Order: sequence, then structure tokens, then C-alpha cells
Amino acid sequence: MERLQKVIAAAGIASRRKAEQLISTGHVQVNGQVAKAMGIQVEPHDHIEVDGVPLTTEKKRYFLLYKPRRVISSVHDEKGRKTVVDLFPEVNERIYPIGRLDYNTSGLIILTNDGELANLLTHPRYRIEKQYTAKVEGIPKVEALKKLRTGVKLAAKTTAPAKVKLLSSDRTKNTALINLTIHEGMNHEVRDMLTAVGYPVSKLSRERYAFLTTDGMTAGDSRPLQPQEVASLKKLARTGKIR
Repeated sequence: MERLQKVIAAAGIASRRKAEQLISTGHVQVNGQVAKAMGIQVEPHDHIEVDGVPLTTEKKRYFLLYKPRRVISSVHDEKGRKTVVDLFPEVNERIYPIGRLDYNTSGLIILTNDGELANLLTHPRYRIEKQYTAKVEGIPKVEALKKLRTGVKLAAKTTAPAKVKLLSSDRTKNTALINLTIHEGMNHEVRDMLTAVGYPVSKLSRERYAFLTTDGMTAGDSRPLQPQEVASLKKLARTGKIR
């Protein structure tokens, strides 16, 4: 027997946490009965439906996308804007993005139907590094960079220490490029951190996700992840090591 949310995630419907939300809000039926309780155990022969669609096991698919700006990191958008899933019209499996990038942020994002991988890469205890390059208004002072390295107090919480490097500055335009590496995943976290220390972001891109980089890619490009890359991502999340 296995937990219902794990079975839903394994079928590629959603991540395990999203599967729990689907259960709690009445979207899941087991043998014709709505299942809202957490911790339900199911057998292989049980008939499971999500929004009336029977659960089937899909082939696992994994893609790395260099998300362009003005694309939504979601499966659907109420406003009819283009989503990351729209960039994969040839994929029949129900893939979805792991985590999010803001509408106006470009950079790397993984799409998959593997709920186990999604859970590993998004759970707070798995410290997966994400590296960003930000163009900011103003030229950061040493004190501001120190705050970023020790943690910035935001409305929701104090951020974990970030790795920070000032890449370049343009005193004529009063702008600078900053390299920022974090392992958390709060909404708008990088933008909010830089705004909080006095340097609003005018352009932002995520250029590294764990060991995956944008090398050889431009905005809009995508590629399948290789089996060894998927295995390394899972091992990195569980152990903190690739090998």
C-alpha cells in the first residue's frame, strides 16, 4: 500500500504537495468516493480519479527550459498569457514546472511529470542552489552586500544568507550587475531582497539551477534532461553531493 498523494505524484499529475492540495479540496476520488483525508493508503487495484479523469502511469519526462520573459511559470493562466507548458506543444504527457520564475524574470526552470523529483527540489530542507544575475538601479555599497550575505529581513521572514558578487558597475547610468546565489524559493525573493537593501531590480535572470547552466542556450531554448542529470539532481537533493 502507498499514500494517495504519492501515487498521484508518481502518475505525473502534480508534485506531492500539490497532490495534497488536490485531495484536501475534494478533487480526488478513490473507488467512487471523494477522498479528502490526508494519509489515505491505496492498493494497486484501487480506482483513482482526479477531477473525473482516471489515474494512469505516464512515461517520465524531464526538460530544462530557458524561460523567456513575459511567460508564466504555470500550467494554465487565467488571463490567457503564454505559459511554460505552451512552449512544449509536442509533449503529450502532463508536465508542469518545478517552482516558479516571475513573469518578467528569465532563466532556467525544470518541467517534468515526476512528482518525486518535484518534491525533492522544492522541499525547504533540500538546499538546492539557484544563481541569478540582476541588473539593479544604483551601485551597491559594501554595507548592502553584507546584508545580503547575512540575511535580509522581509515582511514574511529573514532570508537565509546569500552568496553575492558585484560583477560590474556603470557610474554613468548608475546601474550595476550583481551575481546572487540562494537556496530558498520564496515568491519574488531575489527582487525583494535587493529592493530591501535599496537597489531595485530592472532585469533578472536565473543562470544556474543546481549544476545546470544556461551555457549554449538562449531564451526560449529547451532540451531534455539526460538520465544521469536526473539521477544527479535526486542524489544532490538527498545527500548534498552529486557523486
